[in-house]
Amino acid sequence: YLQFLQNYVSNNWHKGGESNYSAVAAANLELNYNDKDRITFDNKLEMKMGFQTSPSDTVHKYKTNNDLLRFTSKLGVQAHKKWYYTLQLLAYTQFARGLKANDEKVYSDFTSPFDLNIGIGMQYNVDALGGKLKGTLNFLPFAFNFRYVAREALISANGIKGDHHTLEDFASQFTGELKWNIIDQLSWKTRLFAITTYHQAKIEWENQFELKVTKYISANLFVYPRFDEGNIWDEDMGYFQLQEWSSIGLTYSF
Repeated sequence: YLQFLQNYVSNNWHKGGESNYSAVAAANLELNYNDKDRITFDNKLEMKMGFQTSPSDTVHKYKTNNDLLRFTSKLGVQAHKKWYYTLQLLAYTQFARGLKANDEKVYSDFTSPFDLNIGIGMQYNVDALGGKLKGTLNFLPFAFNFRYVAREALISANGIKGDHHTLEDFASQFTGELKWNIIDQLSWKTRLFAITTYHQAKIEWENQFELKVTKYISANLFVYPRFDEGNIWDEDMGYFQLQEWSSIGLTYSF
C-alpha cells in the first residue's frame, strides 16, 4: 500500500500548528508451502518505509517516521491436529537512518541494529470465529539471539558492552500473529513478539486496523507499543515506547 497525509496551517491560524507532508509505503511478500499432510514451510518478507517533512526542522529536509525490513521463515512438522514442531528464523533491521528534528545525531541505521533469532519449539494454528480469526502462535523455549551493530556510536545504546559490534545470547521467545476480519470492510492485524535472555526482555505489540473504503482505497490506524530493556532508560517512559499513525490511500492485493 501507498498512503499520504497532507496538513496545511496558515501562519495566522488561531490554534497555531505547522504544515507538513508525510507518506508511508509498505509491501508484504509471502511464499508458503503446505503438503496438506505433515509439512509446512512459510516465508514472509515485510518492507515498510515512511517519510515526513517539517518546516521547523532546519537540520533535515525530511526524516523517516516508519522503517522496517523483516524476514520470517518457519518450517513445521505436524505433531497433532493444529500443533506443529517448528523451527523459526527471524531477521530484521531498517532501511535508512533514524533521526530527530533539529538534531544531527543518528539514532539508528541499516544494520544498526541487525537482529537474528533462531528458535525451536511448537506452533499452534488458530482458526476460529467461523474462519474470520486466523493466525499462528509460536512457543519457542530454545532460541539463539544474535545482534550486530555497524555504527560504533550506537553500540552501547543497543545493549552491547565494550568495543564489540556483536552480541550473542540464548533466550526464550514467543511470536503470535493473528488477523481478524471483524466485518467485510474492517480488519485487525496484530503481532505480539516477546523474547527474554533471562537478564533482559523485549516485548513488541503491533496493531493495524484497516478500513476498506473502496476496492483500492483504504484507511489505516497503526498502534505499536513496545518494551525494551536493551535500550537506554528514559526519564519519562522508562523502557516503554509508543508509535502511532493513521493514514488513507491506495492498497492493492493480488
